[in-house]
Amino acid sequence: MQPVTATFRFYEELNDFLARPLRRRAFSCVCARAATAKHMIEALGVPHTEVELILVNGESVGFDRVLEDGDRVAVYPKFETLDVTPLLRVRAEPLRAIRFVADAHLGGLANLLRLAGFDTLYDNHFADEAIEALASAEGRIVLTRDRELLKRRTITHGCYVRALKPEVQLRELFDRLDLARSAHPFRLCLSCNVPLRRIDKSDVIGRVPEGVLERQAQFVTCDVCRRIFWEGSHWKRMRTLVDSVVRSSRTAHALDP
Repeated sequence: MQPVTATFRFYEELNDFLARPLRRRAFSCVCARAATAKHMIEALGVPHTEVELILVNGESVGFDRVLEDGDRVAVYPKFETLDVTPLLRVRAEPLRAIRFVADAHLGGLANLLRLAGFDTLYDNHFADEAIEALASAEGRIVLTRDRELLKRRTITHGCYVRALKPEVQLRELFDRLDLARSAHPFRLCLSCNVPLRRIDKSDVIGRVPEGVLERQAQFVTCDVCRRIFWEGSHWKRMRTLVDSVVRSSRTAHALDP
């Protein structure tokens, strides 16, 4: 059998996943017989969850497109300024809600996402198999710095997190996923990832320091861990951070043509 050779070109940040000699240029690659676009894209190092659009010979195709000899394959990440919805073929439908599951290395980011109001599962003992199962069963977006995890077949939505520091990671996700419009800060317990509810001041007597009781008028509680929360100095610091991230993300997306 004659080998199948296709020409590939990856765009923008997808080049970060490629071997250096292949970045930002067209290159030929020998493909296995009956290899699909998904198989070859991931064989070259790019997780399928990072791909938004595939054009083969100028036509939008899905991951299951079997490549043929002479095909020219252009692979694009998420478009920030262009609406390419009519062209998309790589995913059947969007997720109904924005919910995340973070891998063991992203605990700081998970807490900040909860702070911003996003349902985010995290456990530093989660195995890759558990993350894959949760993502599939609950329609969650996988957050990881492990590109091999994102290549798992049943993971349809995921983000490879490039930044190293949690606050920078949060800004990265807000910008990439346009999260500002969906943020509802301070509605979830940072420990339990469940909604907080208001509690009468009279019900926290004896459960918070007397000075706090004198200074604060409003309190919320978590029905799982039973902790009480109020707008203290830590809350104000976190409020400043979240407001800054939301504001800068909204400004950036408002400037998109």
